[in-house]
Amino acid sequence: MSLPILPTLSTSCIVISAVLVAIGWSLIKKRKIEAHKKTMFAAAIFALTFFIIYMSRTVFIGNTSFGGPDDIKIYYTLFLIFHITLATVGAIFGIVTLWTGYKSNFKRHRKIGPITSVIWFFTAITGVAVYILLYVLYHGGETTSVIKAIIGF
Repeated sequence: MSLPILPTLSTSCIVISAVLVAIGWSLIKKRKIEAHKKTMFAAAIFALTFFIIYMSRTVFIGNTSFGGPDDIKIYYTLFLIFHITLATVGAIFGIVTLWTGYKSNFKRHRKIGPITSVIWFFTAITGVAVYILLYVLYHGGETTSVIKAIIGF
């Protein structure tokens, strides 16, 4: 079985990002502030790398439709909508959390940081599940780029 390089790479980036968030959380509990900052910055870079790969692939190559059985497609679609919503909320929370830390608004940063982390963990887990459903358990369906869908070629 051959796995597609860009989805595999982008999914790996989001998993690495979540692992770094967990490490960063552990570091701040130990009061290792500088290590926490560096680790969370690295987590943000991996999340941004995921986003760049994902959006580039979406625009130029396309998204892969679900290729599994029709009787579970609705469940996959609902799960995908949940994942996309979670990822969007997680990204917004992530930006706000990073910004409050950068601006030394530690009261707000401490309040929303744990919430952001939990959202990010669930985003990574559901993202891996989507990847497994699209590329491991079932063969992906048709892939059409946004440009092809809009322009027609």
